Amino acid sequence: MFAMKHSRRRSSAWSSYTGSSSEDDDVSPREKIQSNSKGFADFCVRNLQQHAFGRREIEIAEQEMPGIMALRKRASDDKPLKNAKIVGCTHVNAQTAVLIETLAALGASVRWAACNIYSTQNEVAAALAESGFSVFAWRGETEEDFWWCIDKCVNAENWQPNMILDDGGDATHLMLKKYPAMFKLIKGIVEESVTGVHRLYQLSKSGKLTVPAMNVHDSVIKTKFDNFYSCKESIIDSLKRSTDIMFSGKQVALCGYGEVGKGCSQALKALGCIVYVTEIDPICALQASTDGFRVVKLNEVIRNVDIVITTTGNKSVVTREHMEKMKNGCIVCNMGHSNTEIDVKDLRTPDLTWEKVRSQVDHIIFPDGKRIVLLAEGRLVNLSCSSVPSFCASITSATQALALIELYNAQPGRYKCDVYLLSRKMDEYVAILHLPTFDAHLTELSDEQAKYMGLSKTGPFKPNYYRY
Repeated sequence: MFAMKHSRRRSSAWSSYTGSSSEDDDVSPREKIQSNSKGFADFCVRNLQQHAFGRREIEIAEQEMPGIMALRKRASDDKPLKNAKIVGCTHVNAQTAVLIETLAALGASVRWAACNIYSTQNEVAAALAESGFSVFAWRGETEEDFWWCIDKCVNAENWQPNMILDDGGDATHLMLKKYPAMFKLIKGIVEESVTGVHRLYQLSKSGKLTVPAMNVHDSVIKTKFDNFYSCKESIIDSLKRSTDIMFSGKQVALCGYGEVGKGCSQALKALGCIVYVTEIDPICALQASTDGFRVVKLNEVIRNVDIVITTTGNKSVVTREHMEKMKNGCIVCNMGHSNTEIDVKDLRTPDLTWEKVRSQVDHIIFPDGKRIVLLAEGRLVNLSCSSVPSFCASITSATQALALIELYNAQPGRYKCDVYLLSRKMDEYVAILHLPTFDAHLTELSDEQAKYMGLSKTGPFKPNYYRY
């Protein structure tokens, strides 16, 4: 059984504490009586009056999400998710709203909560609520709010969920722990993040996974685009928006050289940064070295670097000891899913002062006057401080939707209570949905060529063991 997810608590009120950038003095949405223009009230958002603005955000996202929109158009008549009742726990933003409305167009009933307390776009949540969706999410939730929102999605009157779409494993965790009988009626789980997938494999290994699950995180199309290309663009946007930093000449310690680390390092190097990489995996370390990056232990460079970025999905990658050695003004942020990579909890002590600078930016001031710049309190910086490319979100959303359709319509016994990867054929179909955007024309194999290669002319074109 995996443990309760990493803490999302707001900052403790030490005597020297001046307020976190993430705090909000407004009345809690849970204390408000809310209903939309049609009298629908099964939701909880920050400010319903923002719905028109949120609708425009969604319309903008739709223009840059050709794949999921094409899937909506192709499958809406067939309604492949008819009678599906999906609990969703992901980031609640304009791109997710396009996915939510696509699932509804394909016949599903959905209830949605946020997987991160700072990534929700309040105006988008309002637009979804105005359109009649049961969404429970707002930016700046407390930890108690967070679990309350997921519980409201899972435990609803006259509504029995039969599918879970998760990003981090929280909805799965809550249902398994609190509503085990309900969990056994689930037809399938679709998980997007490395953290959630890791937990699913732990459940499977211990024999506690009682439903089939689809690991879309490790599908080729999702890994390459959401992890590499999306992070390659959004890391720069996040740092620039939150700190106004000039990148050229800056020294950066990048912890982890998976797909996220590779994307971040390429972007930073292109802007003139001197990038150091830390790695535990010798293969990734060799890749970093041959890509022109020096592979070091964090302690070797921690006193000199200007920026520290974590991308590992692990815990305690950057510790209090590391942060005490950092230079004045060093920027610290996380690009992994969990907020466990930076030991933020160890900074909540009476000898340190937290000073709010702007939204999602805090100065942590040490007794000697040195200060470090902490972004998003160690949570996912791109979704907390900026945004992600909608085109990459389209690829991920299409992958998630296809995985839901596959699990929901599978014949009994086709999938055992285990964790599965999306088929290569589905990966290729998601790519096909997005190629018209670039006016890309695929070359077709002749019968003779297909026979020579031992392939079907319509794919899949690579074996499952092929590494793109």
